[in-house]
Amino acid sequence: MSTHRPVRLTWVQPEDLVGHELRQAAQDSRDAREIEERWYAAGGAPAPDRAGASEPPAPPRLRALAGELLDELATLDSPLAADEPTELDAIVAACPHWPGPPEAALGVGDRTPVADRDGTAVADRAQAPAGRDGSGFAGRDRAPAGPHRTRATGQEGTACGDRGGTAVIGQGRPPGFGPGQRPPITHARLHAAWLGRAVGCLLGKPVEKLPLTGIRALARATGNWPLTTWFTAHGVPADLLAAHPWNRRSAPTSLAENIDGMPEDDDLNYPLLTLLLLQRHGRSFTTADLARLWLDELPAGRTFTAERIAYGNLLAGVEPPETARRRNPFREWIGAQIRADVHGWTHPGDPAGAAAQAHRDAVLTHTGNGVYGAMFTAAALAVAAGGESDVHGCLAAGLRVVPPHSRYARAVRLGIETARTEREFDTVVDRLHAVYADTHHWVHVLPNAALLAAALTHADGDFTRSVGNAVSGGWDTDSNGATAGSIAGLLAGTPDALPHHWTAPLKNRLATSVPGFDRVGFDTLAALTHQEALRP
Repeated sequence: MSTHRPVRLTWVQPEDLVGHELRQAAQDSRDAREIEERWYAAGGAPAPDRAGASEPPAPPRLRALAGELLDELATLDSPLAADEPTELDAIVAACPHWPGPPEAALGVGDRTPVADRDGTAVADRAQAPAGRDGSGFAGRDRAPAGPHRTRATGQEGTACGDRGGTAVIGQGRPPGFGPGQRPPITHARLHAAWLGRAVGCLLGKPVEKLPLTGIRALARATGNWPLTTWFTAHGVPADLLAAHPWNRRSAPTSLAENIDGMPEDDDLNYPLLTLLLLQRHGRSFTTADLARLWLDELPAGRTFTAERIAYGNLLAGVEPPETARRRNPFREWIGAQIRADVHGWTHPGDPAGAAAQAHRDAVLTHTGNGVYGAMFTAAALAVAAGGESDVHGCLAAGLRVVPPHSRYARAVRLGIETARTEREFDTVVDRLHAVYADTHHWVHVLPNAALLAAALTHADGDFTRSVGNAVSGGWDTDSNGATAGSIAGLLAGTPDALPHHWTAPLKNRLATSVPGFDRVGFDTLAALTHQEALRP
């Protein structure tokens, strides 16, 4: 006799969505107390803490009530809405330092700060955080004279290049690039970006969903703390693995002993889809174009959180951007931020253009702070792609396209300032978890934005420390590792500048369910991306 086992699809069950929406309402300062009381009085439960669906399914009456309450919650106004618009025109109007077109970009010696509305500088292109010895790191405008260690390779070089001729990260203007011209983007730089994204993602995969204590314990058990190489099960005590098991789906392909190319992950699928989008529609694509592409090329089972809700809304006949709003408690989670890379890579030196393009992508699935995550990331990557800045300038550029009074901007500033003031990165992470861990889901964009900014600031451009910091901080480990690796890879400038022990196991091979790309090489992806970056 066979037993019936329900499908129980994650991230879509109405009885689970109510708990997530109640949490989002509290974060938005929306008064949902009466709705919350009705939900719990009827037998409803909080949202699952880490899993995508609760067990067992809710009875029909409770599921019906969940749908009604989700619609009621959508009618509650947030007092934060004025500072956190979603429409692009309103976002631009809210940003007093929105960047100009490439020909108006800041010059090498320009020290104009990114400022809040009250005039207080929140990040400065020329300002670097305090060093571990209390001194300032060498920023873009303060390159040390004479020999020094380049941040990507650790090899000795000079202020304008290493001894092999490779450009030092963020130093100087590329040859032949004068004022009023868009900076060049090379195949090698894009190759390093694709590799960096893959490395960071893969490093984070086996510990995704694990609590911070588990990540630290597993790495320390093998002497890999701070993280400088892949996780491994070799040498980890059995009782520790029982207490903190690796991510079930990822562990067979993401530990040092079993990595054989880059396995499939949504953090790599979405850049592939963006590449397809640009190939088919160019820079003038619409949000509807993206929606149709997803329906044609993206398997529904490869979507999660906000993307899965929006996909379902599309199938129900809902049009963008309402797809991002209808019964979608994940609209301010990290999904849009992980889709932003190609928008930045193909706009070298043009953070405004990158942010605007990322906005058209993001509003299919996200609103407010969820959209800002995509815009911030795209703008930071655009500056990195231009080869004109160090990592601190990239973060500053990202802040220029985010409304300064938004929670996203505050999260990034918190991450940067915490990283500047603490010598040990573990202490940085502990401080950020003290702020966000009790109130935000591990996939929400705000804690992850704070962690990403802190990881990159503290690493000061070093590739290994960038991805290691991002993953070691917990929360959405593979997504944060991917974005940190993308930025650090761009800044490194060439694949050879990335440590061999990170790139060799990838074997220049990416697995994916996106049609036409399975087993594609990262060098091929760089060439295809380069074509789109050069397209008018």
